[in-house]
Amino acid sequence: METSAYGASLAGGAFDFWSFLKRPQTVVRLLSWLFSIVVFATILSEGYMNEEHVDVTKCMFNQNDSACSYGIGIGILAFLACVVFIVLDAYFPQISNANDRKYIVLGDLGFSGVWTFLWFVCFCFLANQWSHTTRSAVIADAARAVVAFSFFSTATWAMLTVLAFRRYRQGMDEVGLGYNDPAGDHTSPYPSAYAGAPEGYQQSPFTASSAGQGGYQPPAY
Repeated sequence: METSAYGASLAGGAFDFWSFLKRPQTVVRLLSWLFSIVVFATILSEGYMNEEHVDVTKCMFNQNDSACSYGIGIGILAFLACVVFIVLDAYFPQISNANDRKYIVLGDLGFSGVWTFLWFVCFCFLANQWSHTTRSAVIADAARAVVAFSFFSTATWAMLTVLAFRRYRQGMDEVGLGYNDPAGDHTSPYPSAYAGAPEGYQQSPFTASSAGQGGYQPPAY
């Protein structure tokens, strides 16, 4: 039987925190989590500005509020998704069902692929709006940081997509090599002997043929 499924050892092993932190997938996921904080926190704290003697605030990206809202939304959702997937990555080796592992890996693959695209759109959108911003402001460094970390987020989520795809392919190869899910393996035949029975024991000594011998004989008077 294989010793792993979808890139993780079989259930029952002890959790090694330091080994978990050193995994490439964990490192990239933590970087994605950090970059998302930089993006949405910077926009929330410094992304809106107002003219002198005017109470209404406008987005620093060409006064386009949609640009700021898009960056905040993508960043917050990426932040929450990273937290969820980090927890799942830590719990993953304790999952004994191969199908459950498969669904988690597919979810990671699909979400990472979608967010790679959304981060790329965010980078292009914010960079375009910033290039059309004519006013000079002291928050130019903040705007450049948001654009830069949107690009970095695109790269890290693309790496997560590749890592999830490799884990999925690895799981498919392991199943093809004969991995059996210990929680749902119903293909093995029923054992011919009871546990603890002597070697060579195959059936009960009270067989139909022996039970039929010496039928009831009425007493002779």
